[in-house]
Amino acid sequence: MNNQHFDFENSKVYQKALEYLDLVYKMTKKFPKAELFSLTDQFKRASISICLNIAEGSGGSKVEFNRFLKIARRSIRECVAITEISHRQEFIGNDLKEQSRSSRSELSKMITGLIKSLKR
Repeated sequence: MNNQHFDFENSKVYQKALEYLDLVYKMTKKFPKAELFSLTDQFKRASISICLNIAEGSGGSKVEFNRFLKIARRSIRECVAITEISHRQEFIGNDLKEQSRSSRSELSKMITGLIKSLKR
C-alpha cells in the first residue's frame, strides 16, 4: 500500500481547517431534523469548502493558491453568519458559539498570514 502524502496534508492551516470541520460536525449533530437540508447542510458545506480550497489551491502557482485561500476565507465568513444564526435560533449555546469563533479567528489569521507570505 502506498503511503504517499501531499504537501498540504501536513500544513498547519489545513490541519486547523480539519479541526474546525470536526467542530462544525459536532455542533450540527444537535441541530433540529427540520434544519437537515438547510442550515445544517449549509454549515457543513461552508466548513468543507475551507478544507477543499486549501487542498486544491496548494497544488498550483502562488497566484492560484492565493485565489483559493481567498475563497476559503470567504467560506469562513459564511460560517460566522451561520454560527450567529444558529445561536439566535438556540441550536447552539454560548460555549459552542465562542469555541467556533475562537477556532475561526485563528484559522482566518493563519490563512491571511499565508496569503501575505505568498506575496513575498
